[in-house]
Formats: sequence, C-alpha cells, structure tokens
Amino acid sequence: MLVRVVATGLCQTDVHVRNQDYPVPLPLVLGHEGAGVVEQVGAAVEGVKPGDHVVMSYPSCGHCRFCRSGHNSYCEHGYEMCFGGSRLDGSNALHWPQGEPHADEMHGNFFGQSSFATYALASASNVVKVPGDLPLDLLAPLGCGFQTGAGAVLNSLQVRAGSSIAVFGAGAVGSAAIMAARIVGAAPIIAVDINPKRLALARELGATHAINSREADTAARIMEIIGTGVDHVLEITARPEMLKLAVDVLAPLGIAALIGGAPAGAQAAIDMNTLLNGRIVRGIIQGDAVPQLFIPTLIEMYRKGDFPFDRLVRFYDFNEINQAVEDTRRGETVKAVLRIGAV
Repeated sequence: MLVRVVATGLCQTDVHVRNQDYPVPLPLVLGHEGAGVVEQVGAAVEGVKPGDHVVMSYPSCGHCRFCRSGHNSYCEHGYEMCFGGSRLDGSNALHWPQGEPHADEMHGNFFGQSSFATYALASASNVVKVPGDLPLDLLAPLGCGFQTGAGAVLNSLQVRAGSSIAVFGAGAVGSAAIMAARIVGAAPIIAVDINPKRLALARELGATHAINSREADTAARIMEIIGTGVDHVLEITARPEMLKLAVDVLAPLGIAALIGGAPAGAQAAIDMNTLLNGRIVRGIIQGDAVPQLFIPTLIEMYRKGDFPFDRLVRFYDFNEINQAVEDTRRGETVKAVLRIGAV
C-alpha cells in the first residue's frame, strides 16, 4: 500500500545505521516509526482502504515457522526485510532519476517502510489501522520504541504483580517498560540512568526507585532495595558492562533481557557460574509483539490514562532532524517525532 507520511518517530536504530554500526547498504532512506494516511492499496490488501489512518511497524514474511507460531518479530527473513535495503526479491522501490549519477544505488524498504519521506510503500504485514480521532504524529512511535518497551514487560517476560524489575536506561523504550510494569503491579520498579531529568520523569511514570549510576554504585544500591536480587532486568543501554551488571544483580531464577542494539561484534563478559542458579539471559526484539494486536492494546491503555506516552514525545519539523538527534543524544528529549506532512 502507498502511505502518505504525516510523521515518523526517531529511533536509536536509525542513528546506528547512519553511523554504520550495522553493515547496511548506503545511500538509504531511513525511518521506521511512520504514521500516515493510506492513499492506494494493492489488490491483495484486506482490512485497510484509502483514507485510513495507519501506523507502520516492522515487517515479517508471515510464512516461516516463527511467523506461523505468532513470533513474527523473530521472522527468519526479518533482518533482510528490515536492513537489507531492498525487498526480499532484490527489487527496490526507490531510485534516483534516470540519467543521474548512481541512479540505481538508492536503497529503501528500511523496516518495510523507509518513512523519512513524504510517501512510503508498506505491506499488510507491517501496517496497523488506528483510530482516526487520535493525532497521527503522536501515534507514530508506537510502531517500534514504545511497543518494544511495553511488550518486553507484558509479552516477553510476562511480569506479574509483586515481581521486581530494574530498567537500565530510562529513555523512550525504558519509560514504556516502566509504565507497563506499573500497570501490572510490579514492585519494586527500579529505574537506572545517568540523566537526573529522565530519572525524575521515571518516578512520575511509575518507578518506585531511581538510581543515578554516575553517582551511585548501582549493584550495591539495588541490593539495598531488594537484598535477594531482582526478578527481571531490562538492559536497554547496549553497553557490555551493563549487561554483565544486569546478570550480577539477578535473583535466582531471574531473567536479564537484552533489548538495546549494540554495534556489530560487541561482546559482554559474564561469570558463567552466576547462571547456575537458574538465571536466564535472553534477547528481545520488538517486545515479542504482533503489531496488529499489540498497538491497539497500547492505544486502549493510553485512552484509559494507564499508558501516558504523550509525556515522552517532543515534536520537530523534518528539517530539524539533526537537532532532534542531538537533543536525544544529550537526553533533553526522550522521544523525538518528526513532522513530515499534514493530515
């Protein structure tokens, strides 16, 4: 389907690719938290029609064993579809004008959308119809960051009331996880970051404790709060030493979940004996969410006042993209959303 893009969230993954932390072909149109209005649909598209408001998320093939079992975010072709710079058959929807230098070298299809653009070509696998009475620029980040954080708590770890959780990194993904942990009644909920403003916001959103890891011994402070260790740790910073710390502060049978994307080849040293008491280390992609099911759930939680993700968003015009990246890097903005077109 052809989607006229209204807004796109800015995600750290976009920055990773810009910096070539992952081997992705350039030049490439980035953007993977797009929201917009459907203008045209292919003959095989069902349930979405021109004029519908949609949020775009990650694509999946729908046919492999992981997709068939409901684990679309672990699709066998997921990396190719998100980072390959083309469709699975090698074709590409984006080209420089013929006759221009490098006319056939432009890459697109980033996460099946390449939504840093006025229009995006997407598929039924990565498009979610959303209510028309909510602002599309607000809903855009649901397609990746907020879905990932909340989904990690609600879907991947299935955190229960009374379980303890620590969140390493109180940015967009971490804040979504903290709100989800509050919804299910987790306690304590420990936010760890180096930015005092983000830690203060984390407390407002549901964290029962906040640790500035630049000022305190994080492991010692966590053990002061809960002496047996934490049941769940979400590691979002993608720093190897923080993954090691996440394992070190786990309670027996606890789970350390890696969400943050580290540069290719990054390794973390973990004491193997620490794992013997039933501790688990696992990775999480997109919060184990099926977007067509989970994004409507997040919207409903937002309507009820349980998931106030609007408090995290700051809007920028698209030509301010570099400023948005810098503000996010400095921690002045939690979630930047780029406004591209009118509704």
